[in-house]
This record gives sequence, C-alpha cells and structure tokens, in this order.
Amino acid sequence: MTDTVVLPSADALTEDDIDPTLDLVAEIGRLRKERNAVILAHYYQDGEIQDLADFVGDSLDLSRKAAATSADVIVFCGVRFMGEVAKILSPGKTVLIPDAEAGCSLEEACRADAFRHFRAKHPDHIAVTYINCSAEVKALSDVIVTSSNAEAIVRQLPADRPILFAPDRHLGAYVARKTGREMTLWPGSCIIHEQFSERELVKLKVRHPAAKVAAHPECPDAILAHADHVGSTRNILDFVLASDAPEFIIATEPHIIHQMEKAAPHKTFIAAPGADGSCNCASCPFMAKNTLEKIYLCLRNDAPRIEIPEDLRLAAVKPLERMLEMSRSVPMSKGRPDAA
Repeated sequence: MTDTVVLPSADALTEDDIDPTLDLVAEIGRLRKERNAVILAHYYQDGEIQDLADFVGDSLDLSRKAAATSADVIVFCGVRFMGEVAKILSPGKTVLIPDAEAGCSLEEACRADAFRHFRAKHPDHIAVTYINCSAEVKALSDVIVTSSNAEAIVRQLPADRPILFAPDRHLGAYVARKTGREMTLWPGSCIIHEQFSERELVKLKVRHPAAKVAAHPECPDAILAHADHVGSTRNILDFVLASDAPEFIIATEPHIIHQMEKAAPHKTFIAAPGADGSCNCASCPFMAKNTLEKIYLCLRNDAPRIEIPEDLRLAAVKPLERMLEMSRSVPMSKGRPDAA
C-alpha cells in the first residue's frame, strides 16, 4: 500500500457492522446525495457496481468526467492508481476508494525507487510511462500515456531521443512495432492479460469461425497476432458495437462484456480462455476487491481516502498535462487521450 492512502479510523464501521437486511443500493444512493458524491466504475468492475455508478469507463476518462462535475466527493471503484489520478486532477475534492488493497500488478512491478534508478542509468532517454503506475512514478516521468494514445504520443517524440517505456513491456513492444521506434522496456506485465492461452484461443476460433478477436495491447504478442482488432478497453467496446460481425472473442478482463451485452444484446461475446480453457483466470482479483458493502462503508467512514502531498501532486500532474496537450493535436480516431 502506498503512503497516499488514508485508512479508516479504529472506530470506523466494518462489514461485520452492516445490518444484513440493509438495502445497500438505496443506502449508497442516500449517502451519494447527502455527500454530493459521484461514483465512478471502471469497465472491469462487477456488473452490479457498473449499474450503480454515475459514470462507467476507462480510468483517465472517469477522472476527467469527475473533475468536470460539481461533486464534492469522488468514489472511484477501480484500483488504487486510478484514485490517485482522480486526486491529481481534482485536488479540491475528496477521493475515496472502496478497498485500500485494490492495487495493480503493473504498479507493484514498478516501484518508485527502482524506477528512479532505471532513469539514472539512461539519463538521455525520454521516460514514457503508462498510466497504470503510482503517483510517485508519474512524478519521475516525462510523459504519461494510455493504451489508446501511446502510439500517437510516441510518434510525436523527437526522433533523435531514445525512449524508456514503463511499466508494461507488452504495450511497449506493441507501440515499438507500430511506430518503428527502439525503446528500452521495463520488464513489467499485467497478471490478467498474461493468462490468456494462444493454444486455447486458436481452439476457440476454430469452434467460432465467424467470431472477431478483439484484444488489449497489454496482451502478449502471441495473443495479439490472432487479433482482428487491438485497442484500449473503450476502443474495444467501440469496435464491437460498430462491427457487423455476430460474434466476438474478447481478450481483456471479461467484465467489459457487461457493457457490450447491454449495448448490443443481439451479438454474442465470448471471453478469451486461459491455459485450462476457461476464462475465470482473466478476472482481475484487484478489481474484485470492490463490493457494494465497501462502497457503502467508504461513504460512511470517509475512508479509505486518497491524499497526495502537494509537491508530489504537482510533479505528477506535469506529465499528465503534457500527454493531454500532445493529444489535442491528434484526431480522436488515432489517439483518444481518455482511455487506459
């Protein structure tokens, strides 16, 4: 857990204190109104949380939408770094997360001290960092990218400057292939996207020959090689809704399928399989830590709460602002700045 998370006090309510007959959805609605709160849910959250939220989307998009509201409180149902981004962009708002232990394997794989050492070994390199990292790592970076705009951002960087890319090696390798830029990659990866099996995916394609494969660029090369479309979570959603195909195999965290089925109930969506032929391994255990009970409790307890020292926030917001500035000159179809 990072120092940016303030935990509930010792006398705060716990899950054991919740009356089992309590209507959690109604109580969350009451507290949301009472506290002038906005509830954000990432696409990887359970369907019941997505349906409860004011906004559902990718991480940066959600933070920007919340910043544009008059809400005093932001409840971010996602993982810890997403709550940090919301606080970086909305320093005057209270930012709550349902579970302080809802981390991210990419964030955990790239600690600030190690990243600082990595940068020191390559002083002439531009540090391009995926948004899936801590506020401390953002503060050590030159520009932040999302999975949808990474290619467009890298194409704008000076051709005579070498590039460091962290923390996702698969996204970095994908962007390097697309841009032709040589990059020194941090050896991190997402534990969820690593679980997909090429062997089982090929078997699934044989059983569903009309299905299109849509994959997130955090997937290994072997999975991307079979994809008809590669893009961010939001970009994958846009693709399947615009396509005339009747079936889709989705190679990313499967809770995005909830939005697909709501928007296109006449189409069939199949979660890409893991090594044992099932899709269960692709469900994010960190996202699963958030529950209705914990959303209710964080609104009652005013914690877990994200608090970022102002010097750290100002350092972390600079590479985010640089990304947004560089994205303004890119057509939306080439590099949405709001997806991760």
